[in-house]
Amino acid sequence: MKVTVSSSLLLLVASASSFSMTVSKSYIADIPMGAPDAILGIADNFKKCADPNKVNVCIGAYRDENGKPWILPSVKEAEKIMMDDPSESKEYASITGDAAYVEQAIKFAYGQDADLSTMAAVQTLSGTGACRIGGEFLSKFFPVKKIYIPDPTWGNHIAIFEECGLEVVRYRYYNRATNGLNFDGMLEDLKAAPEGAVVLLHACAHNPTGCDPSKEQWQTISALIKEKNLQVFFDSAYQGFASGDAEADGFALRYFVEQGHNVMLAQSFAKNFGLYGERCGTLSFVTNNADEKERVMSQVKRIIRPMYSSPPVHGSSIVRTVLTNEELTKQYYEECAFMANRIGSMRKLLVDELKIAGSTHDWSHITSQIGMFAYTGMNCDMCDQITSEYSIFLTRDGRISLAGLNEKNVAYVAKAIHSVTDGKSITTA
Repeated sequence: MKVTVSSSLLLLVASASSFSMTVSKSYIADIPMGAPDAILGIADNFKKCADPNKVNVCIGAYRDENGKPWILPSVKEAEKIMMDDPSESKEYASITGDAAYVEQAIKFAYGQDADLSTMAAVQTLSGTGACRIGGEFLSKFFPVKKIYIPDPTWGNHIAIFEECGLEVVRYRYYNRATNGLNFDGMLEDLKAAPEGAVVLLHACAHNPTGCDPSKEQWQTISALIKEKNLQVFFDSAYQGFASGDAEADGFALRYFVEQGHNVMLAQSFAKNFGLYGERCGTLSFVTNNADEKERVMSQVKRIIRPMYSSPPVHGSSIVRTVLTNEELTKQYYEECAFMANRIGSMRKLLVDELKIAGSTHDWSHITSQIGMFAYTGMNCDMCDQITSEYSIFLTRDGRISLAGLNEKNVAYVAKAIHSVTDGKSITTA
């Protein structure tokens, strides 16, 4: 059978061929490669490492004595209760989240006697989301668009607040010459801050240093900030991990509120409830009256709605279920203390093993620090060496997550630290 091809079809093929050769380069071709995240990038390298002795002391996530993730038994029990509760659903939450959860979260942070009538509070995507929403609020409504953050601080703070359009200014916090709090430097820098500027404070278990002010120092900081009329923004990611007592760890926040500060608070339940993947937190504002509360809430909702509309509900339902059940609440507090105590025991054991390894350095700063992390004093070259030679993965500022240590690997880590620090300074002037 003879097949004929129409002239119009040939013209169409020719046109398509011509188009394929002259099509412009896609805009995607010019997108540059972004730098890997300083922490998550290290975690990816750990996963790729084939060394059987590798140790991950980078990520701030709790691990049990076998190096495995641990779901709190109180969390598991709460999920069982939720499964049998006919009122639980997968419906959308409101823009501000689960009100019953928010109430319990606020009481957990501020105390059971917190005045909810003047507390503007919303559910957020963990502490990161709380910081971002808070930063957007500050950028929109505060006259001084400067936020003072400690040096050092959690690395994401800088990116979050810069993305919000705030000018990030560092205040001195840690003294590497003494491996301790630079209290005088902190006060001097806050004194120099302009009236109305925002000051970010870690509520407890400072990340990355594990170095917190004493109660007396917190009182001095509060008085100075009040005198300077600065706005306080607390970030609370480790309540319960500092002392092992979530109530005691609430001291700084509660003291500032008692002293009349209109604080803001970014709160996360990732660490202390082990709800890392649930993205469960709150953002709250202490206002002066019910009218202020409603106006703040109205504007925060306007920020949230086009950003992510409403928060996920599973993690918040877990926290609500635990904190509204007297038996589970008691169990949770015991589990939180257990995690903090295991981390504390790793501090002591690491220092003991460093001495056994032959180190003559003074490592007492490790045992005097609190929370999930130890700020070792190792510099970036030492950190690079310990990773390349011993497959121990950590951030390049010398921070290690003590939750990644256990009785099976702590001696290995101690020997490696001794190897890269022997004969070298772990303090810098």
